[in-house]
Amino acid sequence: KVTELVLDNCRSSNGEIEGLNDSFKELEFLSMANVELTSLAKLPTLSKLRKLELSDNIISGGLEVLAERCPNLTYLNLSGNKIKDLGTVEALQNLKNLKSLDLFNCEITNLEDYRDSIFELLQQITYLDGFDQEDNEAPDSEDDDDEEGDEDDDDEDEDEAGPPGEYEEEDDEDDGGSDLGEGEEEEEVGLSYLMKEEIQDEDDDDDYVEEGGDEEEEAEGVRGEKRKRDPEDEGEEEDD
Repeated sequence: KVTELVLDNCRSSNGEIEGLNDSFKELEFLSMANVELTSLAKLPTLSKLRKLELSDNIISGGLEVLAERCPNLTYLNLSGNKIKDLGTVEALQNLKNLKSLDLFNCEITNLEDYRDSIFELLQQITYLDGFDQEDNEAPDSEDDDDEEGDEDDDDEDEDEAGPPGEYEEEDDEDDGGSDLGEGEEEEEVGLSYLMKEEIQDEDDDDDYVEEGGDEEEEAEGVRGEKRKRDPEDEGEEEDD
């Protein structure tokens, strides 16, 4: 039930990949890049195959096998092979569903009027080496889907967010209000702090006076005690 199979950089033996046979009936995508493939003679029948990658091999002909065994191909990459002339490519005319063909780095690309000749020879194809006859690049279906998804997400975000101008104005107003509030708080804190300091200073003065008064009272008490003891001392002197 395998639908995609990548065998890049494996090594073929006598023009075939060991294990690749007719049992892979469900294959839709097959890649055999750089496997030293010289021929397609032993390619199994893959009637559901739509994309075939054969880049960087040593294929020089025998392309008629593709129409017999992979009749539903829509994309074929033969870049980097030994294809030299239009006669070799002519065998692809029987691939009626073929839409895209790549022949990068093949000697055939050096022919004069190469692109016009291929489009005239294979009228069913739309893209050659990634571009159509008007040099428009072939779209990547996956990238298109991603871009559409991104655009939808952006639209939704804009709808939910609303016009940016309104929010910027609101933010400015909020910022102004917050600045004013902070200034008022700082002013209130400053006044209360100063008042608190004044109160503490008054308390300190009172404490100082009270402490001084206590010392005076203690001094007077000492003097009084001294006065009381003096008469006694005088009496003792008289007795002596």
